[in-house]
Amino acid sequence: MSSGHTEVPAGSATPVVHRGGCHCGAVRFEVEAPVDAELVDCNCSLCSAAGFLHLIVPATAFRLVRGGAALAEYRFNTRLARHLFCRHCGVKSFYVPRSHPDGVSVNARCLDAGTLAGNRVRPFDGRNWEASIGGLHQAPG
Repeated sequence: MSSGHTEVPAGSATPVVHRGGCHCGAVRFEVEAPVDAELVDCNCSLCSAAGFLHLIVPATAFRLVRGGAALAEYRFNTRLARHLFCRHCGVKSFYVPRSHPDGVSVNARCLDAGTLAGNRVRPFDGRNWEASIGGLHQAPG
């Protein structure tokens, strides 16, 4: 992952480095994704309560810059997803989702302003996860 910031117009599939983190700044990360990357709005009990707006990327496109020791982990239900929260401010800025165990889901609302634009938001019925997961792995249409 490069460390520079590149301005790319919306509509470009060229990945850029987005930076973000938790509320208190103890956790910081970088993620490579297009400016107009698709975002996923899940209605499961946890995502809807927290207002998590998913930007799902391969693990190779994510880099934790600082704060690994500040992270606490929460698992529930199948215990497959690794929900990671800052132990200081409580914000979940990213986690390893059950739907993409080889990836990372970044909360787009935790990204620094100015690098996302023109994003499509795709709804996901997380309340009916088992019946809906197949649609999450298909291209929007």
